Amino acid sequence: MARLSAEEDEIVRLVAQFVDDRVRPVARELEHADTYPEDLIAGMKEMGVFGLAIDPPYGDFSVSTACYAMVTEELARGWMSLAGAFGGHSVVSKLLLRFGTEAQRERYLPRMATGELRATMALTEPGGGSDLQAIRTVARRDGEGDGAGWRVNGTKTWISNARRSGLVALLCKTDPAADPPHRGISILLAEKGPGFEVSKDLPKLGYKGVESCELHFDDYRAPTDAILGDVPGRGFSQMMAGLEVGRIQVAARALGVARAAFEDALQYAQDRHSFGKPIWEHQSIGNYLADMATRIEAARQLTLHAAECFDSGERADLEAGMAKLFASEMAATVTLDALRIHGGHGYSTEFDVERYFRDAPLMIVGEGTNEIQRTVIARGLVRRARLRRPDR
Repeated sequence: MARLSAEEDEIVRLVAQFVDDRVRPVARELEHADTYPEDLIAGMKEMGVFGLAIDPPYGDFSVSTACYAMVTEELARGWMSLAGAFGGHSVVSKLLLRFGTEAQRERYLPRMATGELRATMALTEPGGGSDLQAIRTVARRDGEGDGAGWRVNGTKTWISNARRSGLVALLCKTDPAADPPHRGISILLAEKGPGFEVSKDLPKLGYKGVESCELHFDDYRAPTDAILGDVPGRGFSQMMAGLEVGRIQVAARALGVARAAFEDALQYAQDRHSFGKPIWEHQSIGNYLADMATRIEAARQLTLHAAECFDSGERADLEAGMAKLFASEMAATVTLDALRIHGGHGYSTEFDVERYFRDAPLMIVGEGTNEIQRTVIARGLVRRARLRRPDR
């Protein structure tokens, strides 16, 4: 288990208390009504959750990635949508810290740390998902002198928090003719204005309450200095680095959902009796519980290991990919097993287990599908093997 400072331990404890006192009592009602959790988001702002990934002097207190993952797990234990509400925000925070100019950091990060300004990232397009080099959203240079800038056209889809985010890290092509294509990709820091439309909200199986939208850019104008780092053509590598923390966050979300499902199932298995004894004493149910707990602990160790690798400053794409892959598949298995343990009650909307079961698949396809994760992991294994044996 990762070692946290005393201050970090207290942060995780406070978030866990917030989840128990304020989230769990209302999550089922809010989720079924697909209602945006205004009061809960306000509570997260009060606790400083939106600034946990932002280092001083821009934020008041930054935490380790392990602590950040544990906070994410606690929020997802209460309602996965709350963890999703600051997932993209945290990735944009890390992108600005690592690659932004000083002017960009000063412009955005202090307000992002308080939650006054919310941020999200826009990668996926209607015509393609994981193949980011094939994106069609284009930003072209426009104007001269003081009127120079970028003119953007294109569409993005499945963008979380799009209506409530004031800043979007938009992956786009600034040189469509570049060869290879990734050299022509940039991240444009887009603030809402004329030509930037949140065109529709997308209906979803789970992940309710927090919006996922389609964005449309029609001759949207952005200033010349809106490119992250102020140098075009570096966006693909920048976003790949940002997705490392994004995938750790998704793994932690999966952990929280699985843990909630397990804890509900464990309690139900003690309370429910059949054939004169608690159902956990039946071997089939006991075996489910044992496997669920083991899988959750294995996923937690992978996630915390990835977090420590990320904080070391070394590439953590392999570790983050492994954590995201294993944790998301684990959550799908654990939530289904929790439903099995609940029997008919597990299929009822009067119990939370059906929500966990609907929320879990998002982590399999989000932040890069698990099919892509396997490709990332395989490439990472080969790359590191070659680094260890430079003669090959």
